[in-house]
Amino acid sequence: IYISGPMTGLPELNFPAFHAAAAELRAHGHAVINPAEKQEEAKPDMTWSDYMRLDLRMMMDCDTIHMLPGWTKSKGAMLEYHIASKLGFTITGALR
Repeated sequence: IYISGPMTGLPELNFPAFHAAAAELRAHGHAVINPAEKQEEAKPDMTWSDYMRLDLRMMMDCDTIHMLPGWTKSKGAMLEYHIASKLGFTITGALR
């Protein structure tokens, strides 16, 4: 399961919400890709586009996307949702 949600402009880049969702999904036995875990390893010169390319590559290893609250206000999460829906992913979480 790939976790998608808003980051840009939020306190702590919304990482606490990503980590909480990952912990809950893992507690239910799911394999989870949490982009917040990878972004904590990021380089300071990475752009939004660089992050999206990294995140989309990780997402392609999944067949389910879990949407966090507020995702409809995030251009990155909207892009991830669009791609996931067109590729037939199962979509869970906050659906609006």
